[in-house]
Amino acid sequence: MKKLEGKLPLIAFVVAAFAAVAFTGPKDLQPEYGLDGSTWRNVTNITPGEDTYECNDSNLVCTRSAANPSAPMVKEGTFIFHGE
Repeated sequence: MKKLEGKLPLIAFVVAAFAAVAFTGPKDLQPEYGLDGSTWRNVTNITPGEDTYECNDSNLVCTRSAANPSAPMVKEGTFIFHGE
């Protein structure tokens, strides 16, 4: 019985770690929109690249969390949309 008593903190830690992982839901992707001239482009599930869109280096806002100029920034840079 004393052996089990000595391992109770370890067992509690393992159960707590399991519960933390088991009951945490998947993280939702944050929406991403880029302004292409006067058109907002939804690029949430699109990987940046030469065939889709790029965020060139600059201190500007590349993508935002909503199709709104006052929405929070997601990525920094200059938004360049190449097409879908």
